[in-house]
Amino acid sequence: MKTIFATALTASLRLAILSLATVVLLQAPVQAQDGVLKRGDVETIVREYLLENPEIIRQAFEELERRELAAADAARAEAVSTVSDVLFNSTRQVELGNPDGDVTLVEFFDYNCGYCKRAMADMMQLLQEDDKLRVVLKEFPVLGEGSVQAAQVAVAVNAIAPEKYLEFHRELMAARGQANRASALEAAVNTGLKADAVETAMNDPEVRATIEEVYTLARRLGLNGTPAYVVGDEVLMGAVGYDRLKQGIEAARNCGEATC
Repeated sequence: MKTIFATALTASLRLAILSLATVVLLQAPVQAQDGVLKRGDVETIVREYLLENPEIIRQAFEELERRELAAADAARAEAVSTVSDVLFNSTRQVELGNPDGDVTLVEFFDYNCGYCKRAMADMMQLLQEDDKLRVVLKEFPVLGEGSVQAAQVAVAVNAIAPEKYLEFHRELMAARGQANRASALEAAVNTGLKADAVETAMNDPEVRATIEEVYTLARRLGLNGTPAYVVGDEVLMGAVGYDRLKQGIEAARNCGEATC
């Protein structure tokens, strides 16, 4: 098994150590013959310093990781502002909750994502507790062809019977096994829709356009997995849980605008 040090010693960390070496040399009271430090002298100084202070390597890596995460979050927040109209107000999206809500929570999900299935309870609890919350769902099938097929059925369901979408969504999310065309059609039928009507709607070019729109948004926001959320100008990656989502909603609400 690799040690924590070996795992952490990435190219970025090596760059950090080189920077650290420069700092060490600037701080180290070293006298070199003829006033010139040779390569061997430098390597010896840095090696001895790091051996005496090994914890600084971990500190350097943690600080580098913190800065990279902060930079990524800032880039995503900026991206939210550039795609906000399509992100929050696309005519192709699913909307739940209060259509005039003061805060919008956007979720990108995949019907074959186990984390999405478990996280659905968080969304439902938030909707039940917060009558000022608007939720937007984005079909983001990233887990194979079955996911794409299920998303196509879901988009068709929303097109012909938006009032049935949530019931369909919950039915398919709760279904066992692989989500695909067959299981999604079964969920649609279980919610009272006719399979042939859904299949006809799936042939509409808008179905493909809807999913392509979400892929484009995901690329712009740097999303590569599900679930992912946007609330205000904040992008939350992964199944962050009810408490974190509620915190994000309250922060967006305090900013005074539905989307900050």
